[in-house]
Amino acid sequence: MDHGMNHDDGMMMPPPSSMSNNPMNHHTDSHNMGMMHMMHMTFFWGKNAEILFSGWPGRRSGMYALALVFVFILSFLVEWLSHCKLIKSGNRHVVAGLLQTTLHALRVGLAYLVMLAVMSFNVGVFLAAVAGHTLGFLLFGSRVFTKSPPPSKTSDLPPMSC
Repeated sequence: MDHGMNHDDGMMMPPPSSMSNNPMNHHTDSHNMGMMHMMHMTFFWGKNAEILFSGWPGRRSGMYALALVFVFILSFLVEWLSHCKLIKSGNRHVVAGLLQTTLHALRVGLAYLVMLAVMSFNVGVFLAAVAGHTLGFLLFGSRVFTKSPPPSKTSDLPPMSC
């Protein structure tokens, strides 16, 4: 049973319902078949990836490098938000709770963007995300740069859970 998968190159074909049987549209259908976008379903190397937005970063190496930097920064920010202490202890409970909720929403939104970028199955994107999380944890979550024992509360937000 073939579900539209071409197992040789790891790319998914569109569903059969997207192809028309109308003889009047035969020329345009055959033309559009050559222009169909293929989505990778296995990890691959290369700069010709589509990350987060349709057509982005395109086929230029500079835009691909910018996309990798963007994913790195997103994952680094997720780690920073996971370990930062921005809410002052003197804040009123309502204000502190609203700020904490806003920080949580921002952290989850950034984490989902990183997840969606990694779902491009591009190895470079995957490595950029892992590197951003690693450096962020090293700087903000590990005890490498602290001389005292860790405090009881290390951030405003609870740890992320899967």
